[in-house]
Amino acid sequence: MNQIKKFFKFEERGASFRAEIIGGIVTFLAMSYILVVNPGIASGLWSGEAGIPYGGVFFATVVGAFIATMVMALLANLPIGLAPGMGVNAFFVGVIIGQYGYTWQEALALSFIGGLLFLLISLTPLRRTLIQAIPQDLKAAIGVGIGFFIAFVGLRLSGVFVWNGQLQLGDLTSPSVLLGLFSVVLIFIVHSLKHGISKFSFIISIVVTALVGLLLGQLGVQNMPSFGEFNYDAFADIPNVAFVGVFEGFKTVFTQPVFTTLFLVFALLFVDIFDTAGTLVAVGKSAGLEDSEGNIPNLDKALLADSIGTLVSSTLGTPEITSYVESTTGVEAGAKTGFSSVVVALLFLLSLALFPIFNIFTHSSVTLGALVLVGVLMSQQLKEIDWSNMTSAITAFVVIVGMIFTSSIADGIAFGFIVYTLIKLVRGEYKDVHPIIYGSSVLFVVYFILTANLI
Repeated sequence: MNQIKKFFKFEERGASFRAEIIGGIVTFLAMSYILVVNPGIASGLWSGEAGIPYGGVFFATVVGAFIATMVMALLANLPIGLAPGMGVNAFFVGVIIGQYGYTWQEALALSFIGGLLFLLISLTPLRRTLIQAIPQDLKAAIGVGIGFFIAFVGLRLSGVFVWNGQLQLGDLTSPSVLLGLFSVVLIFIVHSLKHGISKFSFIISIVVTALVGLLLGQLGVQNMPSFGEFNYDAFADIPNVAFVGVFEGFKTVFTQPVFTTLFLVFALLFVDIFDTAGTLVAVGKSAGLEDSEGNIPNLDKALLADSIGTLVSSTLGTPEITSYVESTTGVEAGAKTGFSSVVVALLFLLSLALFPIFNIFTHSSVTLGALVLVGVLMSQQLKEIDWSNMTSAITAFVVIVGMIFTSSIADGIAFGFIVYTLIKLVRGEYKDVHPIIYGSSVLFVVYFILTANLI
């Protein structure tokens, strides 16, 4: 036990086994929806596209998340869980396969190439410089934006807000919506208590809401959390996906149009790097791991772990793996070291056999309270932004609004970089902008031009 504490630097970070274990459990439960969502999207089951065979995707999701999160724990010692990225899986199936006509094997090959480029970047000084170049006000805005974003996503997925041509309040008579609101009220109450029980607000909210939903489901209420069913015969897909898929993809991917291939690789690389950068900034600030200069420890190793995860995931048979903003739920529950990530990794591995049991935690209403409270806690970083400085104020506003309205961390950061650079140039303060910010802003403009099909 002492060796574990020493390895993960418990004393330096003020960590404890209880807090790390609870934090790891909370992070896993907040991420567990990916066990259902990623196979559903990447297999094309929900869209009708010819995606990756379902059983192979599920296996790759679980094992890829286990390996990548364990690497993050042991290499970077950070409380961050990793899994196939949301948004990327839809881009993988809807755009690469559906729009451009690549096979799923070729799409895996593109993901592998993007991961390899990310790995090479992670092995150069650019890895650390990239994030250190971001001004402190912009870092705080990224943290706030992620907080608002993760709360908004939870509220939308649970049906509290819906999109019917415009954003509006959902059906408050729906049992699943009411269950989600119950989880929000419960976590607010428990977290506000002055007693020590407030430290367990995240885990109490998730577990109690799941049990209430399970009970209501047994009483005949529709759309409640329930134990799942999993066809283990689907594992027969694994030999045709793991390792084989990406190998087959490399045989034909270079026969595709060169410009299209380069664009798709760039898009995958772009999203992976800046999703990871935003998550590392947000989680590092929430955990209080920044040093006096605002730098996060083992940042280079964290980026390396993320890039390794993408190589592993594309080899096993799922879109690229990335660091999860849901890790902030575990951090707010007390996680401070990579030991909590070990807990997350082991729970992912356990889900390979116990998925039907874990299925009750994948219901969006169960984790809504945790996601909303994370938004509240991360919004406290607003006070770190210099609102009297119009450059900081405008840039922060653009980052926050951009993340929420595009449902993309990377896009929000992109808009922020571009606006920050323009304002500095207009004000004649071009010397204050790091060359990395200039270069990134140009690439972001190119990215938006390409994705908008303007050329």
